[in-house]
Amino acid sequence: MRSLNLGILAHVDAGKTSLTERLLYNAGVIAEVGSVDDGSTQTDSLALERQRGITIKSAVVSFVIGDVAVNLIDTPGHPDFIAEVERVLSVLDGAVLVISAVEGVQAQTRVLMRTLTRLRIPTLIFVNKLDRRGARYDDLLREISHKLTPAIVPMGDAHDLGTRSPRFQASSRAWQAALADHSDELLQAFVDDQQIPYGRLHEELATRTKQAAVHPVYAGSAITGAGVEELTRGITTLLPAASPDEDGPPAGAVFKVERGPAGEKVAYVRMFSGTLRNRQGLDQGKVTAVSVFDRGSAVPRESVRAGEIGKLWGLAGIKIGDRIGAAPDRAEHYFAPPSLETVVEPRRRSDRGAMHVALTQLAEQDPLINLRQDGVRQEISVSLYGEVQKEVIQATLAEEYGLDVTFRETTTICVERVAGIGEAAEFLGSNPFLATVGLRVEPGTGVEFRLGVSLGAMPYAFFKAVEETVHETLTQGLHGWQVTDCLVTMTHSGYWPRQSHAHATFDKSMSSTAGDFRNLTPLVLMDALRQAGTRVCEPVHRFTLELPPDLLGTVLPALVRLGAIPQPSATGLEGEVPAARIHGLQLQLPTLTRGEGVLETAFDRYEPVSGPPQERPRTDHNPLDRKEYLLHVERRV
Repeated sequence: MRSLNLGILAHVDAGKTSLTERLLYNAGVIAEVGSVDDGSTQTDSLALERQRGITIKSAVVSFVIGDVAVNLIDTPGHPDFIAEVERVLSVLDGAVLVISAVEGVQAQTRVLMRTLTRLRIPTLIFVNKLDRRGARYDDLLREISHKLTPAIVPMGDAHDLGTRSPRFQASSRAWQAALADHSDELLQAFVDDQQIPYGRLHEELATRTKQAAVHPVYAGSAITGAGVEELTRGITTLLPAASPDEDGPPAGAVFKVERGPAGEKVAYVRMFSGTLRNRQGLDQGKVTAVSVFDRGSAVPRESVRAGEIGKLWGLAGIKIGDRIGAAPDRAEHYFAPPSLETVVEPRRRSDRGAMHVALTQLAEQDPLINLRQDGVRQEISVSLYGEVQKEVIQATLAEEYGLDVTFRETTTICVERVAGIGEAAEFLGSNPFLATVGLRVEPGTGVEFRLGVSLGAMPYAFFKAVEETVHETLTQGLHGWQVTDCLVTMTHSGYWPRQSHAHATFDKSMSSTAGDFRNLTPLVLMDALRQAGTRVCEPVHRFTLELPPDLLGTVLPALVRLGAIPQPSATGLEGEVPAARIHGLQLQLPTLTRGEGVLETAFDRYEPVSGPPQERPRTDHNPLDRKEYLLHVERRV
């Protein structure tokens, strides 16, 4: 049987989850279509998802259409959960992008389409909610072509829009014209007004769709079922379902990790080839149980085969993004990392330890939460994409862990970049540690560590200790922000060989250890950084703002006051705005634009902050203050 891993993507409230329910119902997996409003859907299993009527965590369900086994992944639509969408993209064979016939193309729709296009993921478009008052089709096709992609192929005509019984009538009339740009044969036939047989047109359409060169457009209503049968036919005939290689070596990718009822890790894996069996040993541990998604939910199995999505138990060391075997490395970060953070505090001081454990487990499920613990102030910070994530974290801690927490004001995450070249060294005898370390720092690409001394100058473990400590120390620069784009070269090294008293055992006080190098490196690195200097840079986003022309005079001054650099565009304004001001812009937008403004933002780059550099409280023993640092570290030595 052929298999297809399919993602459902859309802007929030476009009807993704309702479409998933309808597909499951038509496939006979569920007896009735669940309702998002009633909280009875198959995929929104979290209590908060049911309360808010939005998808927060990706969910997997499976069903069979003819000879194709479809693993369908329902993804979040809210921009705050874009990281969840990102992880799903690494395992998709194809996608359905859902657009509301009433609201049309939204900001998040554009972000998703740009990403699908860049990754060349074959994509069908489904115009949903034809039964709603104000639904559009022909006009919306022009909007899709203008705002998303001109490479669309309308698959039919829509009738009785805005009624309880809308219809979608399949038609191949527009196919030849749409495909002519991609085929010389079809172009010549189109010019000569020749009629191409349906089979030849469909073959060409399937080929171009699988290459992500064109995007067939269907329309209907997930609530009434209109157009869903035609969409289902397109899913099985136009998207790249294939017979996977079950005889090859096991290869898969982990795209989701959750905790089971007993607190155990459960990993979701998509298998690209081969078979992974129960009790099989992996780098991350030994598999103790396997479930495979089949005709609805996951069922226990002895193995998960190529083309399937399974759940694995027993892998204590597993994390999101891990590869199993020689799986293709497609799990890159397609979206910018979060640019906001906030401090989480328990209402009861006695819950501090339990809160740390709970947040650590949540970070396993979403690595971009990126916990940052301040051992000095006993505080924990988490990274965010937006304010809605606060509610999700708060509700999850309350419902799953019984913890009541609050948040401080959200702040922007800046970075530090090296401004020049700096060098420092500490030698044996001039510091309390039995080590010599010399480091030079200079601007670079990414964080890179190099050796400027002979690898045989001292044991490799000591070099490794310096390298690891360099990366760890650079998470907090001169102003407390992570240092990026920095080349660090080790210029001096030295150690005391293993020594002991006569006829005695090894004496740590007379011989260098890796700990000496770990403790000395932060002092040397910060001295070199201080000499080179760093610039604090804040995230800057590009924005497009669609608004009525008569409001330009009102909106322009407001954008300038927020630090934006706007300029007129064909549909309104576009330009740059500091990430720290985006939330304020979103709050003011409805008032400034009479509710007609449509804002789209995306991370662009980091730029030096204007004015005095922002300081971030340190969470280490502050190697910038030698006396304070040695006071803390020498006690441990």
